Amino acid sequence: MSRTDRNKTTPTHSAGVRPLLLQAAGLTLSGLLAEPPGGSPRATVVAVHGGGMRAGYFDGQAHADLSLLTLGARLGFTVLALDRPGYGRSAEQVPAGLTLQEQAAVLPVALDAFAERHAVGRGFLMLAHSYGGKLALTTAARTPGLLALDISGLGHRYNVEPAGLPRIRRHLHWERTWGPLGLYPPGTFRAAEALVAPMPVREAAEVTRWPGMFEELAGRVTVPLRLTFAEHEAWWLHEEPDIAELTSRLTGAPLVRVEHQAGAGHNISLGWAARSYHLRALAFFEEQLRSVAETGAGAEKRPGLVATSP
Repeated sequence: MSRTDRNKTTPTHSAGVRPLLLQAAGLTLSGLLAEPPGGSPRATVVAVHGGGMRAGYFDGQAHADLSLLTLGARLGFTVLALDRPGYGRSAEQVPAGLTLQEQAAVLPVALDAFAERHAVGRGFLMLAHSYGGKLALTTAARTPGLLALDISGLGHRYNVEPAGLPRIRRHLHWERTWGPLGLYPPGTFRAAEALVAPMPVREAAEVTRWPGMFEELAGRVTVPLRLTFAEHEAWWLHEEPDIAELTSRLTGAPLVRVEHQAGAGHNISLGWAARSYHLRALAFFEEQLRSVAETGAGAEKRPGLVATSP
């Protein structure tokens, strides 16, 4: 799987899910889209994949219950899963990838371009996994307009010595990334061959810097935030003292909720726990939309984002 070409297209997607391309900041971003049948969306969930994966992570093909895209659309949301810059179609344009700050400059432009052609409802909610969670936090810290964040598989301190991270990432440490085999439906790893992609070198170069980057940006995140750690999460420290330290840094967020997902490994959205996790994430988004409706917060904002400098 480590040799899978990140330009490789996913051969199948779920019924109602279709590929799309977006032009943003001189790049062509590929992705997958699912829209609710017979009506405008309540809001748009932007799904952001982790390192070494692609957008199809959120449309798992090993079992019908795995797909966030189909579930979200059935519940009235548009779900947009994008290949981050350096993955999918844009890998040809930026084969070395982009830094987090550079990706966080591209993503709002892509969402504004999407909003020009598609109904987005109340606005954008972001659901992100692992390295995608780093991008979600970086984007929220520098760009107004997101309604809420839901992030899985991301902490602020690694559960591995920083000096070992480049070597572990290079060899895609299997046990840390997946956990016990029984957490995943039969056929998961065969289907995942179309999702796995090499991590671009500029992205990989920043991996060890994340603890310091988090310290710098955490206080500038000003939207409701939910964090989920899998029962078998092995990349991040997530015991009670670690969680207390993490949440203490998020001083600007009006709400910070931390949950643990039973029966799951790091790649929650590809395991048997995917449906449970996705339902909880969408329920969290439902709460935030209700809060917006009751308070009128965000009513004056346009559906897209407002790009700013860091």
